[in-house]
Amino acid sequence: MFHVKQRCNRMEVLSNCPVCGHPFFSEFLKSKDYFLNKDEFTIVICKNCGLRFTNPRPDEREVLKYYESNEYISHNVQKQNLVNIIYRLVRTFAIRRKFLLVKRYCNGKTLLDIGCGTGEFIAYCSKKGFTTTGVEPNENARKFAVDSLHQNVKPESFFNEIYPGGFDIITLWHVLEHIHDLNGRMERIAALLKPSGTLIIAVPNSNSRDASYYQDFWAAYDLPRHLFHFTPDTLNKVAVKHGFIIKEILPLKFDAYYISLISEKYKYGHENYFRAILNGIKSNRSASKNEKNYSSLIYILKQAKE
Repeated sequence: MFHVKQRCNRMEVLSNCPVCGHPFFSEFLKSKDYFLNKDEFTIVICKNCGLRFTNPRPDEREVLKYYESNEYISHNVQKQNLVNIIYRLVRTFAIRRKFLLVKRYCNGKTLLDIGCGTGEFIAYCSKKGFTTTGVEPNENARKFAVDSLHQNVKPESFFNEIYPGGFDIITLWHVLEHIHDLNGRMERIAALLKPSGTLIIAVPNSNSRDASYYQDFWAAYDLPRHLFHFTPDTLNKVAVKHGFIIKEILPLKFDAYYISLISEKYKYGHENYFRAILNGIKSNRSASKNEKNYSSLIYILKQAKE
């Protein structure tokens, strides 16, 4: 066991770093759940490996209430406000890009998408000839994927029932930061992936310029739904710990604009499209000098034993 959990009022206090097991942390920042109810949470940073994580945090049952909103955008397919419309337009473009990445790095056509949401990505891949499976804990999102898009999407419990070694490629698009049992999830992914398979992980980058600019108002902290706040260095430590090598890191440039737009609302109480676009441009321009500093990053991983 790499860390100890102490429970109090359905909150977990992690006594050891989930990645290196170190028992000493310092406060990184305090922020609020600006999306839902303004509850305050703390992000700590491990003094040994630098991992940033929410601590204390709601346990796996308690955290569900922080997703219970019709506004929760990754599960919302009907809301027609401007932010959601922009989100869906960008998502349509992103789905095609995701598929091209899968096609580029995949040696076969069996795909598992963990945290597949409403299933648009796997639906697109299915039309392109892939055999797809999705895992999604949210019942409404899962129901939409199954009933409206006719996709093979299973609840979270199914993840531990899948036959090992059956997938050429496994994807987690902005999902790993939500996972309570980080080590258990990575171990299971390693077992499910074929030896020559590819793992693709996309997560926000808390070292980005927009994170530094907006600080505790940065929307991609998304407390307490985001439990981990990765950087390229700490994501690499997670990868190595579980037998993976990062082969390539790619930017998600649109995220700087979208995250800045939401951060503007959190900081000032309303959207400011001009300022959000300007800060998105500044963030991407800054990251062009160091590609590891984009607002969100895609990591292409292979198993080291391959």
